[in-house]
Amino acid sequence: MTETDPLVMRSAREQLRGLQAREFSARELLDAHLRRLERLNPTVNAVVSMDPDAAFRAADEVDAARAAGSALGPLAGLPMSIKDTHATADLRTTYGSTLFEHNVPTADDEIVARLRAAGVVILGKTNVPEFAAGSHTFNPVFGTTRNPYDLTRSAGGSSGGAAVALALGFQPLADGSDMGGSLRNPASFCNVVGLRPTPGRVPDPAAGLPYFPLSVMGPMARTVADVGLMLSVIAGPHPADPLALGEDPSSLADVVPADLRGLRVAWAPTLGGRIPVESEVSHVLDEAVAVFGAHGAHVEDACPDVDGADVVFRTLRAAEFDHAWGDVVDRQPDAVKADIAWNVEQGRKLTGREVTRALAEMTRLRRAADRFFDDYDVLMSPAAQLPPFDANLLWPNEVAGTTMTNYLDWMASCYLITALGVPAMSVPAGFTPDGLPVGLQVVTRARSEARLMGIAAAFEERTGHGRRTPPLLEIP
Repeated sequence: MTETDPLVMRSAREQLRGLQAREFSARELLDAHLRRLERLNPTVNAVVSMDPDAAFRAADEVDAARAAGSALGPLAGLPMSIKDTHATADLRTTYGSTLFEHNVPTADDEIVARLRAAGVVILGKTNVPEFAAGSHTFNPVFGTTRNPYDLTRSAGGSSGGAAVALALGFQPLADGSDMGGSLRNPASFCNVVGLRPTPGRVPDPAAGLPYFPLSVMGPMARTVADVGLMLSVIAGPHPADPLALGEDPSSLADVVPADLRGLRVAWAPTLGGRIPVESEVSHVLDEAVAVFGAHGAHVEDACPDVDGADVVFRTLRAAEFDHAWGDVVDRQPDAVKADIAWNVEQGRKLTGREVTRALAEMTRLRRAADRFFDDYDVLMSPAAQLPPFDANLLWPNEVAGTTMTNYLDWMASCYLITALGVPAMSVPAGFTPDGLPVGLQVVTRARSEARLMGIAAAFEERTGHGRRTPPLLEIP
């Protein structure tokens, strides 16, 4: 068996079928993933704070329950490390900050509790930027996560450790969160699939500002079908989240590739001239979108109304940062990175009128997006405006000749879509001449994740870009 074709690179669904057929045990599956992780994680720094002993105990419990014929959860026996911004009971959760370097929560966040209830075997945590701020994964506790397709490049963020863990076969599923692209950007950079759901699809009962619906939690995987499987577990109503959607999420696991014939595709390669995009990304995405036309879809240049989306995102993000970390910056100004302190300062400059205007504009944009999807079934645009950049940079200084003045500028391809309140997914779309991954951002009407996944699965089926594994796996 070659390094690119072992048990750990099977999809989550294939691993579950192997467990159910007694082809291997949960302990054996965990051991296979752990051996892969121990060999390659020191090179990429994707998984942190591991507790193998607790993981093997959990795997043994799954095996014992299966042997006894007991009912098991839909993900029973799958090993997984959890994003280090999501609290895990009895397992260190640092948020990438020295302020929480020794923090061991006593309870799980809701997304973690749902994964445990589904039978997931938790092994460790996946690395993040400090407080998940920014789309480049580095922090003062654990350092930088490296891209598995080129170790000199960024893995993206904030779910960067999660994306790398998927790409290298450390786990078959990963959890993440997304305010300005933190599920979509690392998926694009690491050639995996990341879904930002509709706000409220995955409940967050611990959210401090639930009526500022910028940040969401969501799934990542190596295939669209596996994303649907995980979404069906973590989605669903919760009485403590006022925005939680009430629909039964179980049907989301049934991902069926869409018929592309007659599909109305809006292609917005620069979001209507609003974002710079590197030519090597544009070339890959032009070819990717042509796949839809070749299979009967009607593709035309069109972009939803995103005028004002930049102000909406930056205003509400800054207000949230001040709410979350303003007191920390006051007490210990040197304990957070400069970009966080800057974003907090932006929040403090806001007036109440500016915040309410941003909320009103977000409402207008969401209504306009709903009307846009009366005319188009799907919107396609870049998931990232450039290929993975030098990992030694704090953030890219320039994109396609345009200077980036702060750590948010280069993320606009994702955060302008965030303001529309719609589900958006990055799906592998091809590679630059240097072998760096490029993701296609696929977007649909609010609450239409099933439709979105069906369209993305059809593209995945016809291209197979996600099956190309990192060259790191070929090194003995």
